[in-house]
Amino acid sequence: MIYQVYPRSFADSTGDGVGDLAGVRSRLPYLRDLGVDAIWLSPFYRSPMIDGGYDISDYRDIDPMFGTLADFDALVADAGGYGLRIIVDLVPNHCSAEHPWFVEALAAGADSAARRPFIFRPGRGESGEEPPNDWESIFGGPAWTRVADGSWYLHLFDPSQPDLNWQHFEVHAEFESILRFWLDRGVAGFRVDVAHGMIKADGLPDMRASRNGMLDPTGTPYFDQDGVHEIYREWRKILDSYAGDRMAVAEAWVPSPERMARYVRADELHQAFNFDYLTAPWRAADLRRIIDTSLATFGAVGAPATWVLGNHDIVRPVTRYGSVARARAAALLTFALPGSAYVYQGEELGLPEVTDLPDEAKLDPAFARSGVSRDGCRVPLPWSGDEPPYGFGPGEPRTWLPQPAGWAPMSVAAQTGDAGSMLELYRAALRLRRSVTGHLQWLDTPDPQGPLVQAPTAGTDPDVLAFRRDSGLVCVVNLGSAPVSLAGYGELLLASGPLTDDGGLPPDTAAWLAS
Repeated sequence: MIYQVYPRSFADSTGDGVGDLAGVRSRLPYLRDLGVDAIWLSPFYRSPMIDGGYDISDYRDIDPMFGTLADFDALVADAGGYGLRIIVDLVPNHCSAEHPWFVEALAAGADSAARRPFIFRPGRGESGEEPPNDWESIFGGPAWTRVADGSWYLHLFDPSQPDLNWQHFEVHAEFESILRFWLDRGVAGFRVDVAHGMIKADGLPDMRASRNGMLDPTGTPYFDQDGVHEIYREWRKILDSYAGDRMAVAEAWVPSPERMARYVRADELHQAFNFDYLTAPWRAADLRRIIDTSLATFGAVGAPATWVLGNHDIVRPVTRYGSVARARAAALLTFALPGSAYVYQGEELGLPEVTDLPDEAKLDPAFARSGVSRDGCRVPLPWSGDEPPYGFGPGEPRTWLPQPAGWAPMSVAAQTGDAGSMLELYRAALRLRRSVTGHLQWLDTPDPQGPLVQAPTAGTDPDVLAFRRDSGLVCVVNLGSAPVSLAGYGELLLASGPLTDDGGLPPDTAAWLAS
């Protein structure tokens, strides 16, 4: 179990309304008691914070907003004492426009060696007034910005995030050094941001290949290029050279599970986020297909599957699924699956997406370029109390993103000890999960018109998922519109919601049983 902390929004130790590393350190007992094994920290490096810290100006230092290197070292040490390991974000596709390399590159001028760590190109058109190709930024608008001397530089995200040129040896050497810097400080591994980026197709072709008008086979000429795998083979050697089971997990949006499995081959990264599962609709057939495909494709390369319901870029599960009941059932389904599971802070509280943030409060650079903001899932957590800042910090009730007025019932303090709360559901599930082992075997599901069937037939309920793990845990999830029987599955251990009066499993509810 890996828990993602977005430091700016987790806990504030100073009262300035911004979370920090000392705040994370103060809440380690909470994470231990929740039942997680590791903490993934979103970026805390020196940054102008144009993109929430994913625009890094110094990869070897802590932004003063979050503390100091001494604070980080203390966090790692204390986490180890609680049996928790620390995973940090690594952002290798791009850096900040305030990174010393890029500042030097702009000052040095066109064709300078200082520009080689980046992707500068002359423009098209009579006077070079048009971008070098038709690539668009993930945040909206062109992926190129023109500088004073007429050259253009590539930024697949915001103009403040110039892409690094991974065809240049100095970039490779720099990131190998960065890896060692943090591994030497005791981190357990890395979450690799935009792991499918870095390498761009030779010649930087337009999105549509001129040869036949077809899209690049990988989807785009700047994502999921084969050359990224050479980088990860270099990194795997470094990770394996350290004692203590160090790891890396890829954030890679790729066209197919087969392409995803390439990132977790035996000599590359250890895990990759399962975005097919995250984006799956609430339908039994889709979920079963994705679970089967994930287990098969990851298993074929000897890697564990991963399961994730959200992160700092995704609409929160309660809102995405349309109800708290579905989010609770999805959590039990997710935690029952074999492999690694990731939880984004606040999911265990059942927090919804904050959809009514005023425009002036939105800091996501994507908002200005596309009108879409990810800030709604980044609002600071409620810890206690009846009104903002809900124990987030000791200062004024103003946090860097405003908290809704109605979050008091969802605070950690309010949910602790309430057997029906989302928090206690997570705590109970993660305690039980520690003893769950082995493969997944699908079970027959109850016929909507009768008792448990003995073999798959046309009468098997297509809206129910049921499987057993080798250790004896049975998970049943009702994604249909009518209650289903739990007869024959075993003794009830945990349910995501109340059962019917006759012990049936209601719609949008999951149950764990001991067979």
